[in-house]
Amino acid sequence: MSLTGALSNALSGLNVAARTAEMVSNNIANALTDGYGRREIALSSRIAGSHGGVTVEGITRHIDRGLVSDRRQAQAAQENSQIAVDFLQRVEGLVGTPDEPQSLSARLAAFEESLITAASRPDSTERLTTVFNRATEVATAFNRAASGIQAMRTEADRAIAQKVEVLNTSLAQLRDLNARVSAAINQGADTSTLEDQRQTAIDRIAEIVPIHEVGRDRNTVALFTEGGAILLDGTAGKIDFAASNLVLPHMTQENGLLSGFALNNVPLSADSARRMFAGGTLAALVDQRDRLATEAQAGLDAVARDLIERFQDPAIDPSVTAAAAGLFTNGGARLDGGAETGLSQRLAVNAAVDPSRGGAVWRLRDGLGASSEGAVGDSTQLLRFSTALSSSRVPVSGAFGAASRNAGELVSAYLSRIGTDREVQEQALGFNAARFTETRAAEFADGVDTDQELQRLVQVEQAYAANARMIQVADEMMETLLRI
Repeated sequence: MSLTGALSNALSGLNVAARTAEMVSNNIANALTDGYGRREIALSSRIAGSHGGVTVEGITRHIDRGLVSDRRQAQAAQENSQIAVDFLQRVEGLVGTPDEPQSLSARLAAFEESLITAASRPDSTERLTTVFNRATEVATAFNRAASGIQAMRTEADRAIAQKVEVLNTSLAQLRDLNARVSAAINQGADTSTLEDQRQTAIDRIAEIVPIHEVGRDRNTVALFTEGGAILLDGTAGKIDFAASNLVLPHMTQENGLLSGFALNNVPLSADSARRMFAGGTLAALVDQRDRLATEAQAGLDAVARDLIERFQDPAIDPSVTAAAAGLFTNGGARLDGGAETGLSQRLAVNAAVDPSRGGAVWRLRDGLGASSEGAVGDSTQLLRFSTALSSSRVPVSGAFGAASRNAGELVSAYLSRIGTDREVQEQALGFNAARFTETRAAEFADGVDTDQELQRLVQVEQAYAANARMIQVADEMMETLLRI
């Protein structure tokens, strides 16, 4: 081999060693970076006349697409379950458990106790005032829980709009990244960094809407939802959604008061959108707004209706006419059976017993329709009110079944149903979280092995030293020849 050939070979080796060291250092630095694919340098023998050597053919990015797809599906399912669990936990917090003094059941029990205490001393204005205060606390507990549920519906509606904005932005980024990858291939440049960015963007989309990634020509990709909607295939899809400033109990997508989705300017029905975007955070937020929250509201409204009907029964208070409201009212009026939606938010104590609104607490003893005070020692009406709470009746709404319950048992049944739903969602969350953890660990295990990379770095160092020594020897030989 000539000295020129030896130098050429050694220089090619130094170049490869430098490129390999750079690649290895990138692998180690990004071992825990989301979206990073492990790199390997592709080499081949170089033939240039009588000279040999080595040349860099390119950088190969290694990633297990099947494993990545499994991890995306698991992460979307975990986020979906987490949103449902968080919502149901918040509803439980609004209603409260029986051991909490501010809970709905505790308020109702305190009201019933105040009626019994007042019945033992019906002449005591203080005890009658306590009955009024406890009744007001019951109504306030219903109002607070209902307002909290509607606030969560409003939050979900706004979060849907935010997710849609992120989705549209990410799809536009993917379209541009596809174009840049294709252009880099035309120029013979390395596309690994662009592919890392693209994977991160796809991961962001997959958390919102579970997707299938399909390869296309020139290393570009297309994205489809599990329901078959085309999000990206050459051009990027666009999803339209308009958030509402305030969500009220009667507002739904079906009656046109809440926004649905449109894909590429084509409106989607609620069922179509549910199929196309099933799973992920977007579907969970829609489910929170349109199903979970409305079911929680409907159950609370049914309990509020049962409470109102117990006290507006003429048998409970003979002084009340058939057209007048009882102790608990629908915003001050008698309950109309067709106006149940949002009833728990309108629940109020009758103004006839509210001193701040011109009423008097003695009507709790003498009847809401009484025009003047009766015998101060008569506890009959207070006992009737107590009986209204303790008597068992079948609720007419709320899907509580045909079992008869008193007022406290109905509240407990409502809370039990919320708790059962939460436990079911928590079980699903536990499964999905374990699945995500395992797939994530498997993805990291298939990624950068820092021990292996460090070993490779030692090999690169040795190769660099060998090629440098070759150049040094060639230099010494050249100097010897020149001296001769």
